[in-house]
Amino acid sequence: MLNASLPKVDEVYVDAQRALESIADAYSVRRAEHRDILGVVRINRLCLPENYSAGFFEDLLNAYGKAFHVAIHREDGVVGYVMCRVEVKKGFFSEEKLKSLHIVSIAVMPRHRRRKLGYALMAYAMNSGRRDYDCRESYLEVRVSNEPAINLYKKLGYSIITVIPQYYLDGEDAYLMARPI
Repeated sequence: MLNASLPKVDEVYVDAQRALESIADAYSVRRAEHRDILGVVRINRLCLPENYSAGFFEDLLNAYGKAFHVAIHREDGVVGYVMCRVEVKKGFFSEEKLKSLHIVSIAVMPRHRRRKLGYALMAYAMNSGRRDYDCRESYLEVRVSNEPAINLYKKLGYSIITVIPQYYLDGEDAYLMARPI
């Protein structure tokens, strides 16, 4: 079911920019570059149980680099990332085939959480998906036990579409969440 209070992507993006301005002395968000991959892989391995090879990150950066963003701390370097791909498939909110932004992975180092970096990374990714790739919706999978992430995605206008049983290697279910963009 579509979230009745769906925030517009432009509003989310502007809100994220405002939030970043308040911490701009220490943090910024920008498009990922090849030199960031080792830091992104490090964050992925430290923060998430599902890990990808450096080559997988490189492939998505090469193919969909405009929707691959990193959060940078002035002293610690890369402290967060969001990695996406664009898929053409039947929509979650319509029967027609359309371009969809798939949020493949997002993580922020624990010491840098609770500063709206995850919100900003998602806002930048959604904005790029819509503007640079002409995506009309965005979706992701999230562990059913990951309440902080689920709450973030709901705040961004994502709705739970379905449960995917045993989606993760350890057997945990995932929510498939989506929103128009």
